[in-house]
Amino acid sequence: MNPRDFPVVCVGGSAGGLDAYTRLLRNMPADMGVAIVIVNHLRTVATHLHEILPSFTAMPVELITEKLLIRPNHVFIIPEKRELHLDDGEFRLEPISKPHGWPNVITVFLRSLSQNWDGKLIAVIVSGFDGDGAAALCEIKEVGGTTIAQKLDTAIQPDMPESAIASGYIDFVLSPEDIAVEIRRIASADKAAI
Repeated sequence: MNPRDFPVVCVGGSAGGLDAYTRLLRNMPADMGVAIVIVNHLRTVATHLHEILPSFTAMPVELITEKLLIRPNHVFIIPEKRELHLDDGEFRLEPISKPHGWPNVITVFLRSLSQNWDGKLIAVIVSGFDGDGAAALCEIKEVGGTTIAQKLDTAIQPDMPESAIASGYIDFVLSPEDIAVEIRRIASADKAAI
């Protein structure tokens, strides 16, 4: 198996995202063989997700640092005030490039994944304001990835999944619990194909 040929799951959200992240992680086994990257768009407020989420998963939860290696069976958290890229299996951090309004950190990371990751990609858009992530879903689909939006009536703030659905590039609209089921199914199919 190519050491960089495991599925990467990008979970993008903001307002109300914590509820979705905890419901999702609670229903995912620690040995699925996928890397989970939570991209929560924060411009100024410090993130505490790496302190909160270990209570909901047996997987190690790490705050991303420059050149950290992406690995399966880990949960990775974007730090505040940064855009995230993936290059040669390592995370790269840059200052937020959009000077005003909502940041587009989810879109930036999804585009980087579509250009720089050979393994399977799963893009998940959950609760949040604005429409970050929607603009990159077509690129995830173009490289054979799977796209999932949180079911609107299960999201605390439905703007972000609603924008993702409106893009026309969403494969599944599911509750966080059912998103976990679908990720497990994709991960199992990926292992069976090896």
